[in-house]
Formats: sequence, C-alpha cells, structure tokens
Amino acid sequence: MEKQFLDIVELIRQSRNNAIRAVNTELINLYWNVGGYIKTKLSTAEWGDKMVEELAEFIQKNNPELKGFNKSSLYRMIQFYEVYANTQIVASLRRQLQETGNQPDIFGASLRPQFEQQDIRKTILSQISWTHHRTIFARCKSEEEREFYIRMTVKENYSVRELDRQISASLFERMVIGNQKPIPPKSNSHPDIGKTFKDSYIFEFLNLPDSYNESDLQRGLIKQMRDFILELGKDFIFIGDQYKIQVGKSDFYIDLLFYHRDLQCLVAFELKADDFKPEHLGKLNFYLEALDRDVKKENENPSIGILLCKDRDNEVVEYALNRTLSPTLISKYQTQLPDKKLLQQKLHELFETTNS
Repeated sequence: MEKQFLDIVELIRQSRNNAIRAVNTELINLYWNVGGYIKTKLSTAEWGDKMVEELAEFIQKNNPELKGFNKSSLYRMIQFYEVYANTQIVASLRRQLQETGNQPDIFGASLRPQFEQQDIRKTILSQISWTHHRTIFARCKSEEEREFYIRMTVKENYSVRELDRQISASLFERMVIGNQKPIPPKSNSHPDIGKTFKDSYIFEFLNLPDSYNESDLQRGLIKQMRDFILELGKDFIFIGDQYKIQVGKSDFYIDLLFYHRDLQCLVAFELKADDFKPEHLGKLNFYLEALDRDVKKENENPSIGILLCKDRDNEVVEYALNRTLSPTLISKYQTQLPDKKLLQQKLHELFETTNS
C-alpha cells in the first residue's frame, strides 16, 4: 500500500515539475520575443533609444499589473536577444541535449518542418531560468564562455548560487588551461525544482495576487538576519521577532526587535523583499513612535529603525531616526549602528542562498 501511495506522490511531483518548466519556457520565450521586437525596431531606426523608456512608462501607467518591464529590464531583454540571436551556441547545445537524452520533444524524430530555427533556439535557452541567463550574459564575455556555463548548468543542474560560485572560481579558464574538474557543490547540486517559484521573475510573470506569500521563507530570512545581528557585537540583545505592538485596536508586528546596551535604545529591523518605497520608512517610523510611547523606559534613548529592502538588483538599507534627536546623539547612533554596506552584503547573501 505504501508503494502505491509513493507512486501517487511521484506523479504529483512530476506534474508539478512539468508545470514549473512550462512556466519558465514561456517566460524565456516572452523575454526573447520582446527583446527581438525592440531590437528590430531600433535597428531599422524606426525607434530611437528614447522609445524604450517611453515603452516602460507606458506599460507601468496603463498596465501596472505587468511587473518586470521597467527600462533596465527591457534593455536586458534586448541584450539577451543580441547575445544569442546569431551565435553557434544553440547548435552546439542541441547536440549535447540529444546526447544526454534531455532534449525536448521537438528535437526527436517528430520534428516538424514548420518549427523555425528561432523556435528551436528559444526552446534550448529555456532549459535554464532567466536568472541563470542574466548571470551568464552579465559575467561572461565570450561566446565560448557563455556556451560553457550554459552547458554546465544544464548538465549539472546548477542553482544560481552555484553557477555564480563556479564563475567566480574561473571554472572556464581552469578547464581550458588544465582540464580541471568543477569545484564540488557545497550542497546538493540537484535542488528541488520547486525552489524555482522563489525566483521573483516567475512570481511577477504569473501575476500572483498580493495575498500570495511565503511565510516560511520570510521567517527563515528573519531568523538568519537575527543571528547575523547578534554576531555583530555583544551590545545587541535580542528581544523578539514578530514583536507585537498595539495602536488603538489594531495589532502590528515588527520583524526583529533588539536592545542596544551602549546606545541604550530599542532597535527595530524591518525586512522587505521588494523595491524600496518611501512608505516603508513611514511605516517603520510609525512603529518607532509606538515603541517610544509604550515600550521604551524613561531612562532610555529614542528608538532606532533599520529598514532592509531587497529587489532583484539592489539591496537598500535605510536608518530611521527620531527627528527630535540631538546632533550629538545622532552622531553616536551612526558610529555604533551596523555599517550599511555590511548589512547590504549580508542581505544579498541571504537572498542568494534562499533563491539557490
């Protein structure tokens, strides 16, 4: 009976994995088509560079639910198309996929004449995620190097983090010079494909409703950030996570709350897994006022807030300080708070680990 149950579980997993692969294929095809369309318009002088910016503004204004199409993202799609449109990478990868048995159905004996080379190219490129592609064409300078890392990612099923690590370790150069083997992954190099759904591009492409959230992911990030803050020095004392404060009849929850012994004040950390918005700081200041009114002791200094935001490309760290603070106390705060660059680096590492 247990064997039959396991068979059903395997069917569920296979179907789920197929669905995720299908989503990734459509996402890659979309970015390829958008990049190719814009590139054609620019090449024929029908569009000028200003038109790309106007297109991004048009999408944002008229279709705000369509995420991931700002100016910089559109230029990445153009770059994606340019990098792979006229290279030999696709033909070479096609042979590899056929040899390993990983090729899509369109490469088999049933290949229909109406499949154009563009369709074959896009199908091959969809073997890895958009985030993998971004890493490769942002960090690799030659066609040979790009082909090498696409091959390795397909063959070894590299996570984005593992791919980035192999590039940083100059795997391509080492293999060319001395035929050395890849550095063994620090963890399983065949991660659960379900983690692909944590890729923000997939999330945006599916236009999931705001009610969709990954509370387990958020809790994991908060725990790791808590441990990191405690490692920064003995002056930080952890009070609690999801610390509840009450304003009127409403309850609010602060991601992390510490007490700093030397500064003698409460320090609230808020973690946002999206672009920085001014209202994030406004909400954090709202929390600080509640802390100072209901939690802070009379002999303690006004509370401090630290906002941590992570979007696809950047890590933003902002301090929230009480407006009534004296210049002397502000100076003292700034010299003893965690360095912004250090927090940005840690935030980058946490999200890279989670998305790998």
